[in-house]
Amino acid sequence: MANPSRSRSAHRKAPARTRADSVARQVTVRPPSVRLQQAVASRARQLGVSVVGFAPVERWAEYGEVPEAYRPDSIWPQARTVVTFGVPMLLPIIDSTPSINYQELYNTANRLLDDVGYRLSVWLTDRGHPSFFLPRDGYGSLEVLLQKPFAGFSHVMSAKYAGLGTIGLSHNIITPEYGPRLRLASLFTTAEIPGAPVRTEDYCNGCRVCERLCPVNALEHRDDVLIGNYDKAACTRHHITLRGEKHWPCGICVKVCPVGEDRKVYGSYTTGEYLREKESIEANPDDPRYRGLVHLRRHGSSGDRIA
Repeated sequence: MANPSRSRSAHRKAPARTRADSVARQVTVRPPSVRLQQAVASRARQLGVSVVGFAPVERWAEYGEVPEAYRPDSIWPQARTVVTFGVPMLLPIIDSTPSINYQELYNTANRLLDDVGYRLSVWLTDRGHPSFFLPRDGYGSLEVLLQKPFAGFSHVMSAKYAGLGTIGLSHNIITPEYGPRLRLASLFTTAEIPGAPVRTEDYCNGCRVCERLCPVNALEHRDDVLIGNYDKAACTRHHITLRGEKHWPCGICVKVCPVGEDRKVYGSYTTGEYLREKESIEANPDDPRYRGLVHLRRHGSSGDRIA
């Protein structure tokens, strides 16, 4: 005969285990939109990006900073989310600017972004979420950019709305990982994917080193807002000059920014060393602090620009 007390005890414990199991299952189940977010981020990193963020299209209207025609749901009404992703620009090579090495790094990053944008868009579309990407640069030449200085879509603003960083004096997105040393691209998708909060703490510290060291004085600090005035025409004309010398783009403003964990990783130059760089090289091109940079600038490009 079965032990009655044992049977009653087992009977009492069974529901408790069932409720606990049910609660555990509820805790581990993630909403489909969150699972998709994690899957997209994982796929993007597998394809080679270092940062990826998601911006619901409503954020453009919510903040009201971008003219309506330049918002994603005006460009493509089916869009529900913008996925913005970036790859880092490796600091020791940016330090060599202007050099053919930085030009090749820039081109490599751009090719990778376009490749990731295409492959990620197809990956999403194949899974029932129609998507397409916009390239990292939206102009046919520097001369076209000089005539028409606005891109059809801003990856910088999208990165802000995706919670990747904040916009600094230099008009670049400033991220905690890489400062402004990041190339960006974006894709539009019909998938509704939750986004991280927009960051409220400015990463630009207002040091104004980018303004002081801009070779054509294209940046100007403002007292009323953190983002400075930007002379796009002066910047573009300088790039046309550098392109003619076979070592563009410029990149000084992203090079000298003190923000970013990458500076600690590379043990890079200090702000003071950047401020003294041009004068020191002009006085002594063999200055041991900058000898490697001068070496890279002397090879692969025309002209004699070494500082």
